[in-house]
Amino acid sequence: MRRTLVLVAVATLALSACGSPEQTEAAGNTATGGQVATLTSPSAAVSASPKAQRPRERLDTTPEEYEQMLGPYTTCMTEHGVNPKGVGGTGSGTGAKPASEKDVAEFDEANRVCEPQYLPLPPWEKDPANPEAKDFARDVVKCLRAKGVKYVEVDADGISIALGGDQNDSRSISMGLDLIPGCERKIAAALKD
Repeated sequence: MRRTLVLVAVATLALSACGSPEQTEAAGNTATGGQVATLTSPSAAVSASPKAQRPRERLDTTPEEYEQMLGPYTTCMTEHGVNPKGVGGTGSGTGAKPASEKDVAEFDEANRVCEPQYLPLPPWEKDPANPEAKDFARDVVKCLRAKGVKYVEVDADGISIALGGDQNDSRSISMGLDLIPGCERKIAAALKD
């Protein structure tokens, strides 16, 4: 019985120590600055600003869709005072002049800020972060060879497709460019099955 009374007394003391910070301060607890440890703290209640989510291309992303995905990146670059279409002129006409070192440095600085937040990620099948991307590239090369592309291989980066070989074979290049999208879709579909 005595042991039960001791446990009830300890439990009562423990529960009385648990209260809101206002109750604790009113009770005169200034040793902790009026703070009581809780599961949620005021700093946890204030959420950080949401991080920008980089869009991810798909294998079938159209040029129009990609332009839309570039919108936030373009806005960010413009906000940093840089022409997002590139350095060294605004057009492809003869009025474009080469970029100065200052222009390149400004572009690089703005890109350093904007790219990791807004530049679209490559399709997952071609993303260097994907451990299976190299396998995907090898399978696409096999598909292209099966369709008659003579000079095709996986590029030195292990993910890109190199067409034309050392011979710069125009037939392999043009066939490859035409057939790559179909082979990529075929391989991606087989991976999902």
